[in-house]
Amino acid sequence: MKNFIIKSGIIVALLLSCHFTHAQDWPNLSRFANENAALKAPAKNEVRIVFMGNSITEGWIKKHPDFFAGKPYLDRGISGQTTPQMLIRFRADVIHLQPKVVVILAGTNDIAGNTGPSTLEMIEDNIASMTEIAQANGIKVVLSSVLPVYDYPWKKGLQPAEKIIALNAWIKEYCAKKKIIYVDYFSAMVDERKGLKAELTYDGVHPNLAGYMVMEPLVEKAIQKALSK
Repeated sequence: MKNFIIKSGIIVALLLSCHFTHAQDWPNLSRFANENAALKAPAKNEVRIVFMGNSITEGWIKKHPDFFAGKPYLDRGISGQTTPQMLIRFRADVIHLQPKVVVILAGTNDIAGNTGPSTLEMIEDNIASMTEIAQANGIKVVLSSVLPVYDYPWKKGLQPAEKIIALNAWIKEYCAKKKIIYVDYFSAMVDERKGLKAELTYDGVHPNLAGYMVMEPLVEKAIQKALSK
């Protein structure tokens, strides 16, 4: 009985340790810690670009690594993340890397409620805060439209389409007000249901290779515009 209690206590302790370790790194600052530490400062003529986002950004380099190969592009997307998590890790995963431009693609997981209920105003505040931190550090900003979604497969029935349209309208207006670049993936990828075109996705939320091929010329044009400002 004594051995059983000891073993049970060890199991509980391990489970609690795992839980608190995850809770303590809620923004997942450890995800890119080693890569960031090993990264040298940009070379004199290097035009470093950081892509900041969620699984859509993380999946980009996995689905189409050639887009990043041989370019000073750094992918700092983490699957499932919401804008408050990105805001917390923004200095570690963007500012400290000294890019010329940051491309921010964020907000869909907030609408899905991945880290709890979130209003559009909360999302907007976090996107504005990331933008202001970047600008305060001399980094050009490209804000991305949220990709269209008819329904989230992991949280069905939320009817996110209209919220995404409203958020994108705010992002576009904010970009015009702040004189920063807006990249509109939404218009090129939306279908008649206000969701993602079937040929551009594998689950209704995340782009497949064809989807990323639509996004790439749009973002490269936006980056060049940002650099020229």
